[in-house]
Amino acid sequence: MSTKEFKTLKELINYSSENYANNISFSFIDGDFYTYSQLQQKSDEISRLLSENGIGDYQKVAILSQNMPNWVVAFFSVVSTTRVAVPLLPDFSEHEIKNIIDHSESKVIFVSQRLKYKLTPEILESLDLVICIDTFELIKAKENPNQISVSEPKPDDLASIIYTSGTTGGSKGVMHTHKTLCAHLYAACLLRPGFEWDIWLSLLPLSHTFENSLGMLLPMASGSSVYHIEKAPTPSILLKALKEVRPTTMLSVPLIIEKIYRSSILPKFTSKKSVQKIYKTTLGRKLLNYLAGKKLKETFGGRLRFFGIGGAKLDPEVERFLYEAKFPYGIGYGLTESAPLLAGAVPHMVKWQSTGPVVHGVTLKINNPNPETGEGEIVAKGPNIMVGYYKNPEATKEAFTEDGWFRTKDLGIFDKKGRLYIKGRLNNMILGPSGENIYPEEIESVINAHAMVAESLVTQSKGKLIARIYFNPDKLKALAEAKEEVLASYYQTKESFMKSYEEKKEELITSYEEKKEELLHSYDEKKEEMLKAFNQKIEQIKQDITKYVNERVNKFSKISVIIDNKEQFEKTATHKIKRYKYKD
Repeated sequence: MSTKEFKTLKELINYSSENYANNISFSFIDGDFYTYSQLQQKSDEISRLLSENGIGDYQKVAILSQNMPNWVVAFFSVVSTTRVAVPLLPDFSEHEIKNIIDHSESKVIFVSQRLKYKLTPEILESLDLVICIDTFELIKAKENPNQISVSEPKPDDLASIIYTSGTTGGSKGVMHTHKTLCAHLYAACLLRPGFEWDIWLSLLPLSHTFENSLGMLLPMASGSSVYHIEKAPTPSILLKALKEVRPTTMLSVPLIIEKIYRSSILPKFTSKKSVQKIYKTTLGRKLLNYLAGKKLKETFGGRLRFFGIGGAKLDPEVERFLYEAKFPYGIGYGLTESAPLLAGAVPHMVKWQSTGPVVHGVTLKINNPNPETGEGEIVAKGPNIMVGYYKNPEATKEAFTEDGWFRTKDLGIFDKKGRLYIKGRLNNMILGPSGENIYPEEIESVINAHAMVAESLVTQSKGKLIARIYFNPDKLKALAEAKEEVLASYYQTKESFMKSYEEKKEELITSYEEKKEELLHSYDEKKEEMLKAFNQKIEQIKQDITKYVNERVNKFSKISVIIDNKEQFEKTATHKIKRYKYKD
């Protein structure tokens, strides 16, 4: 366990290599790995490769790859010097990648074989050096480059520029120095100390601040081992990984645990009327949740001691289950601009729907609080706050108050014990007809608790609240299958009739022509009736959801219209809906 204060990321990797030399640092499951000693040696080797190809001080180096041990090597080959890392999210489009490479002035990129296709000829033309991160072989390089020596970083040197993929659109390059990242690391170590025997399973992209700071830097400080999943973590692959790795620590966004709850746990409480009746009582619910929690912990490998949740607000019903199940979850709140933690709670500190108290070194306050509710915008100060947005002084100025507080654009309130509660995004808040503050996230939590709903988005149009809903595909499947059975029967009967008609038409041509039109018209009428009945069922579900929601929210938050969203909503890396894409 270490709570050492580092001044630079170079100090961090030196410390890990010296104190945990033979511990596994980062590894594929049942695959290649680096010990901490090997991690530093390989990072130094790749750093020399950059120098040999003319990549010197303060030059920007992009990384476009899925999670792998070599991602960490590439990152530290950059930040162990005064070079600057520019991590790119794997789900960025080719257009976004080009814009970021141009804006950041990156002339070098580490790219994986899996994502190489995103480097268009135009992007490749703009780069001086392209390195395959899987093997560290050169894909493109200058002929006879000048070898350049590089300096060791100082605390105030820029370490990384992380481009956000926000819910409001428009990526901005968040600048973090060695000082801001190390200050955050120290606060995280105090909140959740690690041990050499800790085993981490990595799920979120390393190019996102959440995983980068807490899933990479934090375990390095204690010599813990981190395992990456080589393939995309589908449910079956994730279950296999949990069984093999048996992690003690994981980080997740709410969507992952919410899906597990709604698909694997809740149905067991609602499938039988006898169990459903018990679950509706407080004592019965707590008992069943506790028993389900024991099985859930076994599913996660049996030795999980910390399941950190962040990136978005956790559904209240799901959190109640986790709490009553004695599941070792913790909650964190923060932003890319704060590296990311501003507040957080480990398992023994959690309070339902709270993000916990402020972390070490950070000061939070509520700006312009509502005199009646105490709610207002959360603003922050601390050594982990970014130094600004790269080449964007206007956005940087807007991000801070005149007296230097960082504006989170989140609305919140503190309780008497200093625990923070997030109410919603300032930009998302809807002003009611009489000036009421309506938080769409709270309404969405109620909507999403309905069994027929997978996800939702609440907006306002012409003074009315509109709920866009993506129905639960598993639930709709039963309706669709019933419809298909009826239609199949219709087509089969129709085909049988046509076959009979063709066989007999020569001998009964006149009467069959009359019969054919009459019967086909009858069949078509039945088809329309069946389709109409199916659509009526969907409309009935919408009405049920509207009634369900409006009975559970205040009078200002009642929804007027439900729109059936045919596809899942487009999301950020932490699975928050990109709201700006769904404005009416």
